[in-house]
Amino acid sequence: MNRPFKRTIVALALAALALPLAAAAQSAPAWPSRPVRLVVPLPPGSGSDLLARAFAQRLTMQWGQSVVVENRPGASTIVANEAVARAAPDGHTLVFAIDGGFTVNPHLYAKLPYDPIKDFAPITLITIFGTLLVANPSLPANSVPELIALAKAQPGKVSYGSIGSGSQMHLLSAMLGHKAGIEILHVPYKGIPQMMTAVLTGEVQLSWVGVFSARPLVQAGRLKALGFGGAKRAAMMPEVPTLAELGYPEVEASVWYGLLAPRATPRLIIERIHADVLKLLRDPEFRDKEMLSKGYEPSGLGPEEFAALIVRETAARGVMVKISGARAE
Repeated sequence: MNRPFKRTIVALALAALALPLAAAAQSAPAWPSRPVRLVVPLPPGSGSDLLARAFAQRLTMQWGQSVVVENRPGASTIVANEAVARAAPDGHTLVFAIDGGFTVNPHLYAKLPYDPIKDFAPITLITIFGTLLVANPSLPANSVPELIALAKAQPGKVSYGSIGSGSQMHLLSAMLGHKAGIEILHVPYKGIPQMMTAVLTGEVQLSWVGVFSARPLVQAGRLKALGFGGAKRAAMMPEVPTLAELGYPEVEASVWYGLLAPRATPRLIIERIHADVLKLLRDPEFRDKEMLSKGYEPSGLGPEEFAALIVRETAARGVMVKISGARAE
C-alpha cells in the first residue's frame, strides 16, 4: 500500500469518527440562550428561597446567563408547580421543588392541575433532611418513651402544633400516635412563625422543627429535643436518637429540595444542569457555607435515582395521609 493511499484511508477513517461528534454537536441545544427562571414555591426569606438564591448566584456565573429566582407561593406549592409544568420544555424554566408538592398533594387533592410524575423531568436531588420532635420545657417528658407514657396516662391532654392538615408535622405526629397507641391533640396554625410562637410559649407542647432552626433554641433551653424524624441522626445534633432507633421506623419523613423541569425538556439539558449542580455540591466552599452550616445534607442524585425516590416517597406519604385523615384546606 503506497503512502498517498494510506493517507487517504486514514483521512477517511478520521472523518468517519468525526461524524457522530458533529451530529451530536448539531443536536445539542444552544443552552442557555437567555435568562433561566428558577421558580420557588415559597415566599422570599424562606429556607428554600435562600438556598435557591445561593444556587442561582453561582449558576449564573457558570452558565453566563442570569438565573432569576421567581417566588410563586400559594396553594401548598401548587401555583409554582403548575407554572413550571406548563412552561416551554427548553430548560429555561425550572422549579426548586419541595417534597410535599409532589409526594403529599396527590393524596390530598382529588384533582391537581399537574401530574407530579408525568408532567415533570426530575433533574437532581439537592438535599434531604429530617426534622426534630421538640417540646416546650414545661412538658414533663424528656424522651419519646416518657412522652408516650405521659400521653397514655393523659389521653388528649398533650398537644402539638402544625402548619395545617397534611403538613409534615401533622403526618409525623399522626403516625407516631397510631404506632404508639396514643392520642395527642392536633392544633394547626397559619404558618411556621405562629406555630413556633405557640410551642415556645407553651400554648402547645410539641412540634417538629428543622435542625438548623431548633438547635439554638434547644441549646438555650427554650426547647427540648426528644427525637429525630430522619433516616439517620442529624449531623448537627448527633446526640438525638431517630424515631427508628426508639422503635418507630414508620415515623420517618424527610424534607427534600430538588430541581425539576417540564417533562419534554431535552435530555442533554437535563444532564448539563445535573452535572453543573453536582459541581456546586462538591465544591468545599459552597458545600460548607451554603449547605452544611445550615443543616442541609448535600445529595446530587441523578435524574433516574431522583425519579425513583419521588415514586417511593409518594407511596409512603399516601399511607401517612390515610392514617392521619388529612384533608386539603
